[in-house]
Amino acid sequence: MAGTDATDAADPVADLIESQLADAGATWTVGVGGALAEFERRPAEPAARGPRCVVTARGGVRLDRVAGVEVVAYETPSGPGQRWHHAISFCLPAADALRGNRGVVTRLGADDDAIRPRDRAAILYDLGLGIPTVDACVRTADPALQDMLEDACGEPLDSETVTTLIRRSPHRVFMSACGRVEVFAKIAQPGTDTPDGPHTHVRPELLRPEQTHPGAAPIGAGLLTCMTLHPVHPVTNANGHAVDFDETRHNAFQRLLDVFGDPVAGAHKAMTIAAVRAGVGPDLTMLPRDPASRAAVAVTLRQLFHTDGPSPTLDVWRARHPPDAGLLHPDG
Repeated sequence: MAGTDATDAADPVADLIESQLADAGATWTVGVGGALAEFERRPAEPAARGPRCVVTARGGVRLDRVAGVEVVAYETPSGPGQRWHHAISFCLPAADALRGNRGVVTRLGADDDAIRPRDRAAILYDLGLGIPTVDACVRTADPALQDMLEDACGEPLDSETVTTLIRRSPHRVFMSACGRVEVFAKIAQPGTDTPDGPHTHVRPELLRPEQTHPGAAPIGAGLLTCMTLHPVHPVTNANGHAVDFDETRHNAFQRLLDVFGDPVAGAHKAMTIAAVRAGVGPDLTMLPRDPASRAAVAVTLRQLFHTDGPSPTLDVWRARHPPDAGLLHPDG
């Protein structure tokens, strides 16, 4: 089985969480395609730490549950060229992962569990996006905005309410069974770029409520992703823009794969590296059929371009085994 249970005596999950919360290059997300809250921060940005928590003036993340959580590291090819996506999913069985799954705007009351004590008297409103694993909420102490949201309660989220929320920029709070991401920063206004740092994406027309992780991720049947960690990446920055290959970052995630990754996919990755370096073509190598292992091979070929450089053998492998659309990360 992929990953490591969070109750293991050696507690590698605790080490993972603490090291990644301390790393300003890591990004944490709660949500699904079309409705996602992201926490990220600048390297020199002041930040306060608490138990399994980090918070800045622009947002925060906290992991509330680790017992019984299965942690799965994986890689998937991303778009054309030499890029890939990597992530670590914090997963629970469906029975433990499900939240309110509300389909209408709903008042939840004071946010007693807010990361910052000063936010605990403010009122949470579920936006009613109907996501089984996530309560996607806004939080406000503004009486006028509360009145508007009270009027919206009991009905599906409408465009007028969305327009007001964008203009007024209440806190966004996305909660799962594993924890929460809170965003205090202003919402990007229409026609402007998504800001760096903590932010949310809410696009009801793109909502994929059942898709908690990519189809090619080696996550077992019956498990749902409740929170995702994106460690610093060797070829892209937090905004997804290309950067020069960083071997130290690459090796760091490979070590995480050794601990939390799928061993079958890992074996196919090692086999592919050995074959390419030995000049052995794909016709002489047994290749996998399951999506997770095929994705691992596709990513490995992209990584070899950076680690070893181009070669005739690598060109043959890439030509014979381009990743099909089903293996590509859904967000590009």
